[in-house]
Amino acid sequence: MSFRRRLVLSCGAAVALVVVLGSALAYWVVRDTLHAELDSALERQVMERPMVAAGSVGPGPAPADVMITQTPRAFVTVIRREGEADDVPPSLDIDEDVRAVAQGEKEPFFANRRSEGVRVRVYVGRTPDGMTLLAARSLTEVDSALGTLRIALGLLALGGIGLAVVLARLAMRTAVRPVAELTTTAEHVASTRDLTRRIDTHGDDEVARLGAAFNTMLEALDRSQRAQKQLVADASHELRTPLTSLRTNLEVLARGGPPEAGDRERLREDLVLQLEELTGLVGDLTELARDEEPEIEDVRLDTLVAGAVERARRHAPGITYVTEFEPTLVNGVPARLDRAVGNLLDNAGKYSAAGTVVDVRLRGGELTVRDRGPGIPAEDLAHVFDRFYRADAARGRPGSGLGLAIVRQVAETHGGTVAAEAADGGGALLRLRLPVLSATS
Repeated sequence: MSFRRRLVLSCGAAVALVVVLGSALAYWVVRDTLHAELDSALERQVMERPMVAAGSVGPGPAPADVMITQTPRAFVTVIRREGEADDVPPSLDIDEDVRAVAQGEKEPFFANRRSEGVRVRVYVGRTPDGMTLLAARSLTEVDSALGTLRIALGLLALGGIGLAVVLARLAMRTAVRPVAELTTTAEHVASTRDLTRRIDTHGDDEVARLGAAFNTMLEALDRSQRAQKQLVADASHELRTPLTSLRTNLEVLARGGPPEAGDRERLREDLVLQLEELTGLVGDLTELARDEEPEIEDVRLDTLVAGAVERARRHAPGITYVTEFEPTLVNGVPARLDRAVGNLLDNAGKYSAAGTVVDVRLRGGELTVRDRGPGIPAEDLAHVFDRFYRADAARGRPGSGLGLAIVRQVAETHGGTVAAEAADGGGALLRLRLPVLSATS
């Protein structure tokens, strides 16, 4: 059964229940109202005694055999104290309850009885002067009216249910259209892998928000797929050069190598350097492609940066690192944060000449690394954190072009940002900002 049909049937069932309950309530109210009016009329007949003979209304015991009125539709008769009465149809017996009222042992009451095959409403009560009277009236008119009402309410209920189903189908056709469109789009994406398909959304109801969320998901998947394809293409391009060079040198060695010992040593050093570059490139690609969710913990960023600076000093002993840290606590993955900070320092060391100074400051959750190298051209500032991007001035230097891309990835996964700008007086200034848990001067 389709979702639309289930909705239509559910709406029809709900309306049917409401109509049936409403009809039953209406019938109950009308029935009780008619019975109440009939009871009031019978009580008035008893209390007012409009046709009692003049000599029969005085105080004292009720006279025997006094007929107040008798018609095909109603009659009133006097009940003697001993519980007997005349002129009562044989089928309408004087029972113990009636005698108990005549003898003062029971309160007046209403009841439904049958008289000569006709349902009648009976009231047994006392008049103000102490007489006990029995008044009865046929229920034929009331039963006929209630029968007509039952037929009318039944037809109304059937018509209401049918109309509700028709209207529900029309309403659901409009209401479910966005869901049907969403289903069609999802099936299209699943069968064709086309992530460019979108859903037209209007309004701000739940279905519209679902469509907007689905569009957002498709956009994220599309970006991720494009980035993945671009990463594979860029990685293939970057790996081609070191692999070709490595293969060439290995082939030279396989043929016996250069005749000169110095040339053989240089060839060996080139092979080691190429293997190191290839290892670094593969490691960077692995870091960028990593998709698992590692454990998050509180990290003293100032301590982590201080350790990264010490490693940078050992790798580049000719460069002076000037530091200024304030205690900073962040929430993140220590290994990834350490990799990002190390890449920033390696980048500064790569473009700094021996004897120059690199300033490293951590304040307010922002880490700044300023070198005094050639700087970054204005047209390259917006791209230095892109994967495999290398400015013209950097193409002759070692590196894969992935170090700063890893910095941006780490920053974004930790809810932070990165930026690059030209430093006053020359050089480059790189900023890594992370949300802090606490920072004190």
